[in-house]
Amino acid sequence: MNIIPVILSGGSGTRLWPVSRPERPKQLLPLTSDETMLQLTVGRTRGYAGATLSNPIVVANAAHSSIIDEQLQMSGVDDYLLILEPIGRNTAPAIALAAFEANPSDLMLVMPSDHIIAKLPAFHEAITSALPLVEQGWLVTFGITPDAPETGYGYIQMGKACGNGVNEVARFVEKPDSENAARMLSEGSHVWNAGIFLFRADAYLRALERHQPEMLNATKQSLERSIRSGKHLFPDRDAFAQCPSDSVDYAILEREGLAACVPVDMGWSDVGSWDSLHSVSLQDPSGNAVRGDNLLIGASNCLVHSDGPRVTLVDVDDLIVVVAQGDVMILKRGESQKVRIVTEKLKKIP
Repeated sequence: MNIIPVILSGGSGTRLWPVSRPERPKQLLPLTSDETMLQLTVGRTRGYAGATLSNPIVVANAAHSSIIDEQLQMSGVDDYLLILEPIGRNTAPAIALAAFEANPSDLMLVMPSDHIIAKLPAFHEAITSALPLVEQGWLVTFGITPDAPETGYGYIQMGKACGNGVNEVARFVEKPDSENAARMLSEGSHVWNAGIFLFRADAYLRALERHQPEMLNATKQSLERSIRSGKHLFPDRDAFAQCPSDSVDYAILEREGLAACVPVDMGWSDVGSWDSLHSVSLQDPSGNAVRGDNLLIGASNCLVHSDGPRVTLVDVDDLIVVVAQGDVMILKRGESQKVRIVTEKLKKIP
């Protein structure tokens, strides 16, 4: 079996403003370690012995090509294919571009470039559990064992067992309110949707043909008219613009009979907010997570992130303070989803 890591790097990461911006979104930043999140994702399959690993395929925004080249080479990745989307069309078309470039029997391990997985052995074991069904043509997703009634994630309800540590997908659930999240947590048959997948390239394209023929044709035509330059592949803009914009969950998996889920506890986070970054960051005994040359006196449960100016907090609790690229943002911990309000208002300022 041959596994191709397919890394999706098209996100804009606006929920981590002002550090993450369209020209350098969160996956291209070193938020949780000295390596960027993209570099951590590229290294996620190293040491996996359950199958042969091929060179990665990265699907990304064309505007980020030089940054991605630099970061991959810094990570010692010299052989890769970088598919540069002329416009964003969500995950289902992005995966289709990679599937056309793979061999039909190749297994594609699809991973977002902006997530954290702290327990790599658990992730590797989950991949191994999925392999028998994937070889039979199933589309497999990895669900995160929930530890709280989280309302910021989508959920997957698992059905009957269809393999060792694998269950059929009963349904996908949109981000719930707190009452439904608590109910699903107590029922025990639901997992968080991590957006990580494993399937054969030909199985994915067949599913696309069944459920999204317009998407299949548009991505195929964009590649037929594409331009190749070294490690870079540029799909045709006009053809790709005709492609429907949908996530792989909605476009394919919710409609597919051969869909399965591997539940796994692997220290996962999508680092989708400043609060989640605080939770996965190294903290001092007072619960403070500090990046930069900052000073905290009598403060607790705060996150401070500065790209230069020193931030000093005295006798305050539960604050998020971010200084980046000339902007300063301060908000209460637990309310970092309100960053969306900030970015929307900034768009309207001339």
